[in-house]
This record gives sequence, structure tokens and C-alpha cells, in this order.
Amino acid sequence: MTTRRPISSDDEHRVLQFRPRTSPSPAVHRGSGTVQPLRVAPEPLDLSRYEQPRAEPDDFRHRMLANIAALAFTIALTAIGIWLAVSTADLRRTQDCVLMGRRDCVKITTPHI
Repeated sequence: MTTRRPISSDDEHRVLQFRPRTSPSPAVHRGSGTVQPLRVAPEPLDLSRYEQPRAEPDDFRHRMLANIAALAFTIALTAIGIWLAVSTADLRRTQDCVLMGRRDCVKITTPHI
């Protein structure tokens, strides 16, 4: 079985020259077409028009305490999730062992005397 390549014309394969957007460039004539220069996007609007004067200054100490509390909650939630995943996997392993008919499925720990 031979592989066939699709017939392609030179119009399908065209290399485009990209220029940085910050430098304006004149139109370039290539072949039968004209490459137009890229339009420079206008500067983004400044967010200062949305700022409002505050009646009271920011309480950075309160903000830091809230951030620390949020971080501690996130770490605790992650630790609980990991513990839950490990205990679920251990339970599943034990159940699979019991369902296979084995008798030595659970580890029995004895205290060291």
C-alpha cells in the first residue's frame, strides 16, 4: 500500500513575517499581494478613574491576620483531603484482600514490651 500526499499549490504555503507591535512598519509588496503593517493597539485605560478616596486608611495588620487565617485554613483543608484519600485507599486495599479470601489482610500492631 502506497501513501499518497495531497496535491498542494504554492498559494497554500506562505511564510508570514512577524514584526514587533511597537514599531510601525510600512506596507511591503510581496508577489501579487501587499502586506499591511500591524496596527498599534491603543494604550490600555488607566484604572485610576475607578479609585475612590477612602474615609479610613487600610488596616494592614487585620489584612495580614486574615491572609494568615486563610492560608492556615487552606493548608488544613489540603491535609484533611490527603488523609482522606490515603485512608480510603487503605480501606479499599483491605476490602480487596478480604474479598479475595485471604486471611492476613489487616496489620496487627503489637506494643513493644
